[in-house]
Amino acid sequence: MKVKRSERLIDITHYLIEHPHTLIPLTLFSKRYESAKSSISEDLTIVKETFAKRGIGFLETLPGAAGGVKYIPKMKAEDVELFIRDLCEELNYSKRLLPGGYVYLSDMLGDPKWLRGIGRVIASQYMDKDVDSVMTVATKGVPIAQSVAFYLNVPFVIVRRDSKVTEGSTVSINYVSGSSSDRVEKMELSRRSLDMGSKVLIVDDFLKGGGTVNGMISLIEEFNSEVVGATVIAENIFNGERSVKDYTSLIKVDKVNTQDRTIEVSPGNFSIE
Repeated sequence: MKVKRSERLIDITHYLIEHPHTLIPLTLFSKRYESAKSSISEDLTIVKETFAKRGIGFLETLPGAAGGVKYIPKMKAEDVELFIRDLCEELNYSKRLLPGGYVYLSDMLGDPKWLRGIGRVIASQYMDKDVDSVMTVATKGVPIAQSVAFYLNVPFVIVRRDSKVTEGSTVSINYVSGSSSDRVEKMELSRRSLDMGSKVLIVDDFLKGGGTVNGMISLIEEFNSEVVGATVIAENIFNGERSVKDYTSLIKVDKVNTQDRTIEVSPGNFSIE
């Protein structure tokens, strides 16, 4: 049974949003709604214009028999800046200050509203790059990586500091903690988690000395793979030289006063074109 255009538009929009970075042939929509491809093309034009106008993303059309339409959920630069300002405002409270100058983020990483936003913002920076996998370290980075991976439509892999029997054979490396130069730690990744020659995006919640991110970079090299980029939510104050320099951060901690328990955060170096 044919459906009305209004119903088609709603269903097409929902389907595209639920399948980002997925090439969808027009025949799928044509059969789904028992409508001609010309009608589906007109519907997609409406959706495309609305997405672009509202900053929802854009539709990429590929012509030909093997073509179709692909939803790219890239945010506008001004929307990213607004989100990061809101993030700074949410985190700029003394109650979030933890020992060591860290900022409490766990509640936000458990809130779907913030988690989806963070994932989409980070993914927007890498929409135009080839990414095969998103990598993070257990445990706080897992929800971030999962959200980013959804918007990029790629798998995410979890680096652990202790092996699990369910992981099978692993590759392990020793690395120097960035915040403590005299401490050597270990991280491991299952051999089945990452294909050789992959292009990997690193994400994490916090960066201080950069030891964890640098360790993941070394681990990626063990798989003969390439680091596409590294992005963290928060960049902490660090007196010294970080072990990693090529990274982006959504926010940075500018000032911490442990005596009166005040904290100041501001936008990091994150930006999209």
